[in-house]
Amino acid sequence: MIRGVTMVKAMRVVLLCVSVLWVFPEECAAKPAFKAAMDDVNADQTVLKGTKLNIVFQDSNCSGFIGTMGALQLMETQVVAAIGPQSSSIAHMISYVANELHVPLLSFGATDPTLSSLQYPYFLRTTQNDHFQMNAVTDFISYSGWRQVIAIFVDDECGRNGISVLGDALAKKRARISHKAAITPGADTSSIKDLLVSVNLMASRVYVVHVNPDSGLNIFSVAKSLGMMGNGYVWIATDWLPTALDSMAPVDTDTMDLLQGVVAFRHYTTESSMKRRFMERWKNLRPKDGFNSYALYAYDSVWLIARALDVFFRQNNKVTFSNDPNLHRAKSSSLRLSALSVFNEGERFLEIILGMNHTGVTGPIQFDSERNRVNPAYEVLNIEGTGPRRVGYWSNHSGLSVVAPETLYSKPPNTSTANQRLYGIIWPGEVTKPPRGWVFPNNGKPLKIAVPNRVSYKDYVSKDKNPPGVRGYCIDVFEAAIELLPYPVPRNYILYGDGKKNPSYDNLINEVVADNFDVAVGDITIVTNRTRFVDFTQPFIESGLVVVAPVKEAKSSPWSFLKPFTIEMWAVTGAFFLFVGAIVWILEHRFNHEFRGPPRRQLITIFWFSFSTMFFSHRENTVSSLGRLVLIIWLFVVLIINSSYTASLTSILTVQQLTSRIEGIDSLITSNEPIGVQDGTFARNYLVNELNISPHRIVPLRDEEHYLSALQLGPKAGGVAAIVDELPYIEVLLTNSNCKYRTVGQEFTRTGWGFAFQRDSPLALDMSTAILQLSEEGELEKIHRKWLNYKHECSMQIQNSENSQLSLKSFWGLFLICGVTCFIALTVFFWRVFWQYQKLLPDTGDEERASEVTEPSRSGRGLRAPSFKELVKIVDKREAEIKEILKQKSNNNKLKSSQSGAGSSHSQHTEIP
Repeated sequence: MIRGVTMVKAMRVVLLCVSVLWVFPEECAAKPAFKAAMDDVNADQTVLKGTKLNIVFQDSNCSGFIGTMGALQLMETQVVAAIGPQSSSIAHMISYVANELHVPLLSFGATDPTLSSLQYPYFLRTTQNDHFQMNAVTDFISYSGWRQVIAIFVDDECGRNGISVLGDALAKKRARISHKAAITPGADTSSIKDLLVSVNLMASRVYVVHVNPDSGLNIFSVAKSLGMMGNGYVWIATDWLPTALDSMAPVDTDTMDLLQGVVAFRHYTTESSMKRRFMERWKNLRPKDGFNSYALYAYDSVWLIARALDVFFRQNNKVTFSNDPNLHRAKSSSLRLSALSVFNEGERFLEIILGMNHTGVTGPIQFDSERNRVNPAYEVLNIEGTGPRRVGYWSNHSGLSVVAPETLYSKPPNTSTANQRLYGIIWPGEVTKPPRGWVFPNNGKPLKIAVPNRVSYKDYVSKDKNPPGVRGYCIDVFEAAIELLPYPVPRNYILYGDGKKNPSYDNLINEVVADNFDVAVGDITIVTNRTRFVDFTQPFIESGLVVVAPVKEAKSSPWSFLKPFTIEMWAVTGAFFLFVGAIVWILEHRFNHEFRGPPRRQLITIFWFSFSTMFFSHRENTVSSLGRLVLIIWLFVVLIINSSYTASLTSILTVQQLTSRIEGIDSLITSNEPIGVQDGTFARNYLVNELNISPHRIVPLRDEEHYLSALQLGPKAGGVAAIVDELPYIEVLLTNSNCKYRTVGQEFTRTGWGFAFQRDSPLALDMSTAILQLSEEGELEKIHRKWLNYKHECSMQIQNSENSQLSLKSFWGLFLICGVTCFIALTVFFWRVFWQYQKLLPDTGDEERASEVTEPSRSGRGLRAPSFKELVKIVDKREAEIKEILKQKSNNNKLKSSQSGAGSSHSQHTEIP
């Protein structure tokens, strides 16, 4: 522990350095860093106005008691700040003293995340908080796809609290610590061996080592002797390992051989010219010793205090002390606690330290609201060959990255999974493929598989006299998937249920949750409530709830000929028959004598022509081009409608029509009749909880015989009106009932069957992949045909005649084409009529002459306007008559033009003298 720093103006700064990395004080890496910082502060005339720092060192010899007592002795003199200790355990104790005396305590090595500013307001950490390191480890574990880890840690405050934070961080990523293995500080080789032997019997092969260097390297030495540093193992070390290796540089080859494939995290300090100069200077100070990040933090801690004191005095603050009344009562004690003084300006000095913002050898020195260093970052190292290799970085700004953190701070934060990246890692055993991270426990315990002991539908799963004791479709699927796994799976099948009735599948899931079974295999439906407690595999068969009800043959109706079309279709078809007939009459009336005559005859013609086209038996000929165009399109529409009607009617009259008074789940809900469900399945809870059906209406049924008996009796004789069950069971039931019953309505839930594993079981993912492979290779279909190849297949669902009716939706395109054609034809027809009408109007000259001879009483009406009555007369005239009138009018106009020309010539001759 550093003895003290004497300063001018009767002020002292106490530096505490507790050696936890090495027993001998002369090997403390922070010691030369403190000396270098003291020399630099004394040499800088801009800081503290020439005040000299004199540091005297004293080591605690790794004893928390000696370190604490030494701190109390130094506090007897008036101090304004303290730097240290490096041990989190001693930091906890000294922080109480600093709080009482209002002395800011700056630690360059205590990383315990529980050393918070709430409990210790005068404690300030100039290194990184282990909270961020554990988040970095968690992101790496999540990035690698592992779900379970084993934590090996030293049993002290720093170890326990760090692993506790790791567990919380893993839980947010849906991972967990499957086992916590604690070792005592300074544990011997025998204790470490016993611990590693026990963890090697467990499933997880991912080990997070958070210990002290004094026992950390022994862990890897024992692990190598036990064969735990080979292929399939994952070792992750926190910052203690890089710190130890950096301090030992150069590292001997025997030590490096122990650590091949280990991944470690090291504090990241920004690369800068200041840092490079310090490292060059370090080589001169300690040419034979290594260099670690704690030396940098120690150096920056001294400079932080010096700069804060400079600001403190520049603000004209004074240093005063007073006696603590609480300690004054202990004046008679031999410990002389009353000699400890309270720094009156301690709170103000602490505020100045927290507000400092400058750059040191470790990078920007600034504190956030929780008094942690801003922008925490770590290097991700992979130890291979002769030393560690950097494979990436971690920061709370961007997560895992191959780019230095300071280059990303100018960009928005992005810790998404897609943004995480590291270079390739060489794992233990010199493999580049990431290990699976788990194996089956090597402790002789096979997988405990619970199988429902069913009394019905035994083709899916049932008891068997031969090994493995169970059989059925679900068992074959599970065994086929197990065979595809790249590792052996020892397993035992255990029947669940008494064999007298189907067991409760919810209770079976609860047994898996309670760790009584490792997995449940059988016809287990994947429903929401169950997925909250267990992990299901990919569904290996589709399922869903359907309604089964008795059916009878529908009676023939005298109005069956109307069933092929819906009411809307009949109405629109009839309207179009009349509409097209009227259009053709309009287009043919001026050309065709068959469409002329008295009004009564013409009306009959329209109706006759319209409906005779249904059978293509119309006797009237069409003469006009527009009429023929409309008729061709309409006959095409009639052809399609006739063909569709004939096909639909044939189907209705020849195919057996079945009917049931239960139309589906909706009609079943509204009724008050009993409903049958299979005993033990989720159908009862779904009907009661989701569809609000009264529990008194639910009748549990044991097996297929009870199903058929209850349906045959009916609700009035003590049976049920319908049965609600899953589709795979109903397929078997309908086959065994010789198709006397059918499903009604639609399947009203969509789900599937899967195997239920314990939460976060890594085997669930591998089994899902295997099931998908079985499906892609067609093996699932082969297993299905083996067990569920029904001899008497029948139609599952009632064919509702209303659903087979042809609606307007199927033919609106035809009607649209016909309607557009009629509209175009009418437009052309009336344009021609209007043109002819304009031609038939008297000329302007004739109208003027006619107006001169009109009576005075009628002179006010002006020119004669076109008459609608005259327009109708023109429309009613035959086309030949209109053409004859237009021809005569044209001849008259030519004659008048010639006469007017001759008259004007004669008048010119008479005027000549």
